[in-house]
Amino acid sequence: MPAQALPANGVVLQIGFGSNKPPYIFEAERRGLELDIVVAAARRAGMEVQPFFAPMERLQSMLQQGRLDGIATTNPYSGLHAYFSQPYLEYHNVVVALAQRQLTIHNISDLQRYSISSFQRARQLLGPSFEAMASTNTRYREEGDQKIRNRLLYAGRVDVIVGDWRIISHFTQEMSAEQGRLPAVTVYQLFAPTPYQMAFRYQWQRDNFDRGLALLRQSGAYREIEARYDEAAVHAQP
Repeated sequence: MPAQALPANGVVLQIGFGSNKPPYIFEAERRGLELDIVVAAARRAGMEVQPFFAPMERLQSMLQQGRLDGIATTNPYSGLHAYFSQPYLEYHNVVVALAQRQLTIHNISDLQRYSISSFQRARQLLGPSFEAMASTNTRYREEGDQKIRNRLLYAGRVDVIVGDWRIISHFTQEMSAEQGRLPAVTVYQLFAPTPYQMAFRYQWQRDNFDRGLALLRQSGAYREIEARYDEAAVHAQP
């Protein structure tokens, strides 16, 4: 059950996180760069996090139904009726295509010409221009399992994929280990870094989290969490 709507130290919050998306979420291991930051920030404010993993569409519905206290990896573009925290993490979303295709992509509107696989709720989270393109592109699709995007790209079933570069790189490494050397890609940087926020049911939960996040940053522990994933995360520059 979600936490009661009364501020209290030691409360346990049911928080929704997107399905497996290394290095941010290692679902089976219940850890990851993003999960560790959220848990640590909540603890600084006297709250414990009980994570729940599911595709983002389901998480949003569960939050609006009162079945979760909060969800991660969102922002006000989502249209959620919720209390949004301060940004706690930035994703660096890019467009990726096989280099051999030599696609001409200079801006978001150029994507209208291509078939696209993106992540769930990308059309709400990546801003109005992307939403307008996605809404009129009949070959636009979103995946709950982000590894599917990579498979679609390398199989030639979509022209481009959209997502965070570190997530795409992680799954590319996994595929390469399974299948051998993969074709080269071209990376198009059309998006500014996307700051993500928590969305909470109640204002006191948001306020407590923001306080904990500030303490986490001030203590240097935020950087320590990032450092734990520096070697595991892919830092290749597109």
